[in-house]
Amino acid sequence: MTLRIAGLDPCTRCGFCLQSCPTFLVTGDEADGPRGRIELMRELAAGRLLATDDKLGFHLDRCLGCRACETVCPSGVEYGAALEEVRATVLNGRLRRLTRLVNYVMADSTVQRMAFAGARAVRPFSHLFSGGSRLGFTWGMLAATQPNGGPHLEGEVDATVPQDAPHVAFFTGCIMSGLFSHVHEATMRVLRANGIVVHDVPGQRCCGALYAHSGQHGEAVELARANIRAFLAIPDDIQIVVNSAGCGALLKEYARLLEGDPLEDDARAFAERVRDVSEVLSQTGVRPGHPLQLRVAYDPPCHLQHAQRVVDPPLEMLHAIPGVEVLTHSEADLCCGSAGSYSLSEPGLSRAVLDRKVEALLAAQPDVVATGNPGCIMQIGAGLRATGSDIPVVHPVELLDRSYRSATAPGKEA
Repeated sequence: MTLRIAGLDPCTRCGFCLQSCPTFLVTGDEADGPRGRIELMRELAAGRLLATDDKLGFHLDRCLGCRACETVCPSGVEYGAALEEVRATVLNGRLRRLTRLVNYVMADSTVQRMAFAGARAVRPFSHLFSGGSRLGFTWGMLAATQPNGGPHLEGEVDATVPQDAPHVAFFTGCIMSGLFSHVHEATMRVLRANGIVVHDVPGQRCCGALYAHSGQHGEAVELARANIRAFLAIPDDIQIVVNSAGCGALLKEYARLLEGDPLEDDARAFAERVRDVSEVLSQTGVRPGHPLQLRVAYDPPCHLQHAQRVVDPPLEMLHAIPGVEVLTHSEADLCCGSAGSYSLSEPGLSRAVLDRKVEALLAAQPDVVATGNPGCIMQIGAGLRATGSDIPVVHPVELLDRSYRSATAPGKEA
């Protein structure tokens, strides 16, 4: 076995990463923190630890892959890339049956459509079964996918599209299309209201993040190839906009994922064009909306804040809404415990991580929680429901959309 985990070489074992690691904070076990896991990976690469060693698999299984440790690391350790490499070597055979089932659904477009159609059919009744038990929590996750950003509002804000209006191509993803179509609709309206022309791209697939993070490298590569080929039909000066932090993080790393592949150059060009929706709006300047009197707790998704290092643009979206008070809370830099299919494969530890987040959010007393990733919306939404709270969890773009459509926008006559 040959492992290339040079990204771990700069680690000096300083320990700055420990307080950024949600699993270490919950368990207090050094092996459940970045420093301990790095040592395990180094031992594996050096041949002093076998890939079949239960200790290795156990502690790598329990890593969220949130990459918060990268943000605080003074030495520039590339922990996320190393983790994916080791997981592709070690953990593929250890995947839980439920994780494999979820990944299978995401990969097959026909099965995916059927699964999401079934989920949407029972979704209106999901709130009846949600609660604190494991089964109730799962129902709570489904309930959190329902449109709940406010009353349904008709129409769009008029926008004058200049001759040189920016154009973007929209990456739709799988979970976002299947369960969060209302967020896609809000995204399209907000982009158009800001004078941005949006193009659909046929033939795109799941981004592959669930596979890359769970060690199924081959499956992730195949999905990446399909997406790259689909977007080759779009002029190379058009940015690719995405509204899911988890998708955006992997899309921006397609060049690394396809290193040595015949499509590597195309993957690099693709990745350089990817932008979160908040980044696109920040570039053009967010159009102010109509006032909404709301206390909003913004919870930055790990794969937006730590993997993509996109911090200010989502806040710019919220601050473009007069009357919105953006609240801070003590767990904002830490993962919610969703991490793709982690909440299914490691339910106990996932809930323990989430409990800290929910406690901090409740202490902030928001009217609404905003976060830019589907898994985070579902996880936090279910966690709040489990406490009996009815605080809604929405994508930030939904609030901006509500602001645009709640009344005539500033500068327009009523």
